[in-house]
Amino acid sequence: MADTNQGAPSLYAAREPIFPRRVSGKFRNLKWILMLVLLGIYYITPWIRWDRGPALPDQAVLVDLAHRRFFFFMIEIWPHEFYFVAGLLIMAGLGLFLFTSALGRVWCGYACPQTVWTDLFILVERWIEGDRNARLRLHRQKRWDLTKLRLRLTKWLAWLLIALATGGAWVFYFTDAPTLLSGLATGTAHPVAYTTIALLTATTFVFGGFAREQICIYACPWPRIQAAMMDEDTLTVGYRDWRGEPRGKHRKAEGAGQLGDCIDCHACVNVCPMGIDIRDGQQLACITCALCIDACDDVMDRVGKPRGLIDYLALSDEASERSGKPPRPIWKHVFRPRVLVYTALWALVGVGLLVALLLRPEIEMTVAPVRNPTFVVLSDGSVRNTYDVRLLNKHGEDRPFRLSLVEGGTLALTLEGEPATTVTVTANQTHLQRVYVTAPQGTAQAQAERTAVTLRVEDMSSGDIATEATVFNGRDN
Repeated sequence: MADTNQGAPSLYAAREPIFPRRVSGKFRNLKWILMLVLLGIYYITPWIRWDRGPALPDQAVLVDLAHRRFFFFMIEIWPHEFYFVAGLLIMAGLGLFLFTSALGRVWCGYACPQTVWTDLFILVERWIEGDRNARLRLHRQKRWDLTKLRLRLTKWLAWLLIALATGGAWVFYFTDAPTLLSGLATGTAHPVAYTTIALLTATTFVFGGFAREQICIYACPWPRIQAAMMDEDTLTVGYRDWRGEPRGKHRKAEGAGQLGDCIDCHACVNVCPMGIDIRDGQQLACITCALCIDACDDVMDRVGKPRGLIDYLALSDEASERSGKPPRPIWKHVFRPRVLVYTALWALVGVGLLVALLLRPEIEMTVAPVRNPTFVVLSDGSVRNTYDVRLLNKHGEDRPFRLSLVEGGTLALTLEGEPATTVTVTANQTHLQRVYVTAPQGTAQAQAERTAVTLRVEDMSSGDIATEATVFNGRDN
């Protein structure tokens, strides 16, 4: 039987590497500035010191997993305050919605880690192998001579060093940076540190050096979500086909007067890190980095045509621009109901977090009644309940805490059976204290099934107070 699949086209096409050409302009300069700022923040932040006192780490930004705390300069977040982290994540999501609604995928084009490190890898590649044409020739060269081998090994080594610095910087956020660096250098660091660095080094090396645009197209979900965030008033990178078409290179040939402004030079395609042609319209792969705008503006300057053939524009302006009218002002596109709603929600969450941060107490208490047994009748007929009280001291020094009852009446409070009511809580620690509350025989609390009581703790140094409501179980329970 003949093979019916013989000669059938393959459903899989191998990736063709993209070699963007160097370009200069205002958007490229903006990307350089943002790349330097973002990389600087990432690499330098773990080494910034912040004095919190002798009992706390002096690293400004630290995710202390061992003690389950997060430090950010003067702010300290405890495990039970995870709502601050949740609020920040909500703000990040709303911020993405806000900027995407107003300016398209500006996060993807300028601040996404994949974009930032890919830009850095491409810059190194250009320094070592040359600009686009030189890199294309090297890629298409089948024979691996000494020159190609030297250039590739040099480039891969530079990429590997950048990836190693990236993975190394990440682990410094989770422990004291100078101590960990010393341990890594001497081989005494925890195996988890070496494993984490190895994994992040490998992923950075592969994602930034080889996968590049494939991460944005296939791995990242945001290109598919962005469609719901954008509308016809969103400012995004686009091509004014009503001005550029029909395209043509030969401006002195017959019929050249009928041509549009686009000379079909492919400059916009050659500089695109995603390898797309913006003239084909909006595409999932476009990250709105605006490098095509810089390239096109440069060509328009040289051929004596006005800039803006490729530009940030809104689809709602197409009809008016086709008729020769000016587009609507940028502020009318930005300040529209959808963007204002996202801004209000973002600000509301931010204000809520700020208020919660300013109003949170420096001491906290939780009370858990011991249920087995719920109460004990002592030899003198009095009824005693037992409670496990957790006291949290957020100060950087040991503090004496005094426990008492709010309007306890005939109830008496003791600690571990002793008459004392004061306990010392270690700095930045949680202290578990067994507390006894006793009701004398014949009192209302001793006879009632349940009586509402409130425990009170006072920081004897600062005067801060925390209270917690609970119940007292009597003999009729």
